[in-house]
Amino acid sequence: MSAIGALATHHVGLNVTDLGRSLAFYGDVLGFDVLGEGEEKDSRYAFLGRDGRLVLTLWQQAEGTYDPGRPGLHHLAFEAESIEHVRAAEAALVARGTSFAYEGVVAHREGAASGGIFFHDPDGTRLEISVPKGAEDAEAPSESAPTCGFF
Repeated sequence: MSAIGALATHHVGLNVTDLGRSLAFYGDVLGFDVLGEGEEKDSRYAFLGRDGRLVLTLWQQAEGTYDPGRPGLHHLAFEAESIEHVRAAEAALVARGTSFAYEGVVAHREGAASGGIFFHDPDGTRLEISVPKGAEDAEAPSESAPTCGFF
């Protein structure tokens, strides 16, 4: 082990173009609570979490849309409690008109028990909601490549 010890992800910060729109998406649709909001100069921000634990920070300081060809975040993945929760999230996202990379729940790879849904937030950031098991009957978009790597 490294001299700095074990590290765990504390939270993820995302640049967004419209904080209100992103709060509606991440709060109303994905169920995160607003733990705090603020403004500094021309930038607005919000802290989102669950059960008082910080998960996401949203920073309104971007223009344009997410560019998957640039260095930085590839995608942000959330783990759900069950495949039923993934399907409930899918229904809420479909009702909102969200853009999906694949139709329905897909496996992480051919024959895997893990899988989920792959979609985009209002700024185009790639998101995933998945489970480690429960997707045994789902097909994989690719036979040999990891699903989350190519959307």
